[in-house]
Amino acid sequence: MSSESPLWENPLRDSADRRVPRIAGPSGLVIFGVTGDLARRKLLPAVYDLANRGLLPAGFSLIGYGRRDWTKEEFEAEVLDAVRDRVRTPWRQAVWEQLAAGIQFVKGDFVTDSAFDDLAAMTRRMDEERGTGGNWAYYLSVPPQYFSEVCNQLERSGLADSTDGWKRVVIEKPFGHDEDSATELNRIVNSVFPESSVFRIDHYLGKETVQNILVLRFANQMFEPLFSSGYIDHVQITMAEDIGLGGRAGYYDGIGAARDVMQNHLLQLLALVAMDEPVTFSPDELKAEKLKVLKATRPVGPFAQTTARGQYTAGWQGSEYVPGLREEEGFDPASTTETYAAATFEINSRRWAGVPFHLRTGKRLGRRVTEIALVFKDAPHQSFSPEQTEAQKSNVLVIRVQPDEGVLLRFGSKVPGSAMDVRDVNMDFSYSEAFTEQSPEAYERLILDALLDEASLFPTNEEVEESWRILDPVLNYWATAGRPEDYESGTWGPSGADRMLSRHGRKWRRP
Repeated sequence: MSSESPLWENPLRDSADRRVPRIAGPSGLVIFGVTGDLARRKLLPAVYDLANRGLLPAGFSLIGYGRRDWTKEEFEAEVLDAVRDRVRTPWRQAVWEQLAAGIQFVKGDFVTDSAFDDLAAMTRRMDEERGTGGNWAYYLSVPPQYFSEVCNQLERSGLADSTDGWKRVVIEKPFGHDEDSATELNRIVNSVFPESSVFRIDHYLGKETVQNILVLRFANQMFEPLFSSGYIDHVQITMAEDIGLGGRAGYYDGIGAARDVMQNHLLQLLALVAMDEPVTFSPDELKAEKLKVLKATRPVGPFAQTTARGQYTAGWQGSEYVPGLREEEGFDPASTTETYAAATFEINSRRWAGVPFHLRTGKRLGRRVTEIALVFKDAPHQSFSPEQTEAQKSNVLVIRVQPDEGVLLRFGSKVPGSAMDVRDVNMDFSYSEAFTEQSPEAYERLILDALLDEASLFPTNEEVEESWRILDPVLNYWATAGRPEDYESGTWGPSGADRMLSRHGRKWRRP
């Protein structure tokens, strides 16, 4: 299709018929915290790309809410500056002009009644002028301590009233810092919005490769029987970053790698890998199967041997010498907040009994990568001699989530020649090489799904609370265990992480 068409390229088509695009109906989006980094880097470019793909209605409206004293024209210029260099689709002036006609800005904080009254008046005006039909999604790109204030103001001002059109709230992580706080936040949000109207963003679930886990498992007979304790020795789920805290020291201190990544992203990946096949792929059926897995999951002790945490020190990150955590501006040198976290979990089910799931995440590691590695058991009987197989390791199925999205299968093959020697080879599938379609950015998919009331990729309140229930014992132990270990920037974490696996003769996979 020509790039002049608004449907120039649309990977977000309905799965039942890829000729039919999933186009949002009359609707608008209000972004609280629109002046923040997330809005500028991700949310605003995603809105433009959705419009450019022809997936937003002609009258779509975007309202920014913040403390800046901006006019419509000034905010429009800010949006243009934010999206022009970050969009993933070709720039089309006609699309921008149509989108810009529906852009407005409301000045206010999170506690002033009059500001939310102004916002309510603006949405009513857009309903009349743009035909949004009273359908509004409220994106809370704000710190968690403001969730209750915003929700209470949305209720007081009538903005949460769904009598005329639907109202939905989209919430960014972190959602709580432990099970009790998450339960309280859920209570506050659900007192204003029913659970069916609450969309908790986990952008990892919007990634193409994460969703391909379901296809890999349930559309291919060759793989699904292997996802069980009969064949899998252990599972490693890794999210590694090569960056440090940068300017986020104030936010990060007191949160740490486990709360920031393990509680949400990694446990969600665990649930998708370990869940049983749903009856259908409807949101309710998917959530039911994920929740069954999370309820059966618990951390494995003793935590002194089955977990590890660390803080990065100065070192070489590629060709650059970078400072250590305690030298980062704004970070308390006495802080025990971890930048590396690893823990072992088990799932008490017939499918996964006895299979440890090792989860790890960290900053300033060897490279940026997110992957799931299912390490197979060795063959119960080996006809080959040890000398013939000394170059062979365990079979591994690796699902690469980012940055090189794809699937890798490692298995043994005969080395050419007269001898019967076995060596590992890789069978490697890459999204970028196999498909001409461009994978959509995760926030594109998730924003569109919120407008379409498609909740498959959004964790429920029960999932959030269960995830905290799983992780809290580890966090409570770490709170009394002294300082995290040091690890040098550019390496793969503290030595305690290696000891976690070596006690059972295992090693972390080097991505």
